Amino acid sequence: MNIASDSVTPSYDATKAENIETIRLSVRQLCEKFGEDYWLDMDRTNGYPTDFVKELTSSGYLGVLIPEEYGGAGLGVLEASAVMEEICRSGAHAGVCHAQMYVMGSVLRHGSDEQKKQYLPKIASGEIRMQSFGVTEPTTGTDTTSLKTTARKEGDKYIVNGQKVWISRIQHTDLMILLARTTNKDEVAKKTDGLSAFILDVKKAEGKGLTIRPIESMINHHSCELFFDDLEVPAENLLGQEGKGFKVILDGMNAERVLIAAECVGDGRYFIDKASKYATERVVFGKPIGTNQGVQFPIARAHTQIEAAALMVEKAANLFDAGLPCGAEANMSKMLASEASWAAGDVCMQTHGGFAFAKEYHIERKFRETRLYQIAPISTNLILSFVGEHVLGMPRSY
Repeated sequence: MNIASDSVTPSYDATKAENIETIRLSVRQLCEKFGEDYWLDMDRTNGYPTDFVKELTSSGYLGVLIPEEYGGAGLGVLEASAVMEEICRSGAHAGVCHAQMYVMGSVLRHGSDEQKKQYLPKIASGEIRMQSFGVTEPTTGTDTTSLKTTARKEGDKYIVNGQKVWISRIQHTDLMILLARTTNKDEVAKKTDGLSAFILDVKKAEGKGLTIRPIESMINHHSCELFFDDLEVPAENLLGQEGKGFKVILDGMNAERVLIAAECVGDGRYFIDKASKYATERVVFGKPIGTNQGVQFPIARAHTQIEAAALMVEKAANLFDAGLPCGAEANMSKMLASEASWAAGDVCMQTHGGFAFAKEYHIERKFRETRLYQIAPISTNLILSFVGEHVLGMPRSY
């Protein structure tokens, strides 16, 4: 059992709550400048919302987790969650930039002093972007320790060969954290050993050993396949210790799950806002459809489920910020919020009837976007496996 987290009940901090509400309001106002038609156009054209990301960065919101000494706000995952939630609740798609928050954390926690000084201030200012993790591969998926991309050291550089898939925003980032094997799996004591993480300069690498191929997909997530053919990476770009890269990646995953759970809460609240408003205004057979319990009750149930998920997100964020174990809470918050947002989206679609399929209502776009998070960045089944084994003490299921 996760005793440390079970015994923690964060005390209410009125000042912190007021600051978070201020953040919410400011993000809401920023998002109002980029209405839903803006996001509809991005979806139709498979475009990247450069102006939105620039404004979000210049306003300091993508640097929330970067310490003040490096030009960031020095705040916690709780505040970062509020940013992500409000973006999604506004009708925007936080997936276009959310990774900058948690990918940066790998450099913050495992980078050398030189790497932190070199990269973090520029990430905070927006001079450079770090928006991609290069982990997933076509033949191994979430079986990360079995990945086949290799990095062989030769003098003052590593030679990288292999393939990655579903790597998002790679065409809109300057830096990526790449995970590769530096020691064969059959030569290490633990299967998590022998993996190493690297800071990859995408712009310098492309065309010189790195090939990027976009993937057409269900949502506008800017995902690509990557091919590495004798790509040279300077040895100084090693992040953390050689052979200990799995921990570099793992440390960022709890924050990733909490932030994406917050996005799902935002999506869910978006759907509930839309559904309750439409049910109040839409008149059929001489009365608002929301007077019918068959319409009203599913919306109320969806709201209840989202509010419960939001509480788990808050708990996980508080534990993370306190430096306490939060793997169970981070995973459960992501599972609960992703399922609740999908259920809320389904209710919103049903409430709007045929109009839900019209792109001008924006619901079908958000419906597609929120579906992703039951699959990525980790599937619901793997979360259940984690809870079954590590929380409930049952035998490993895979």
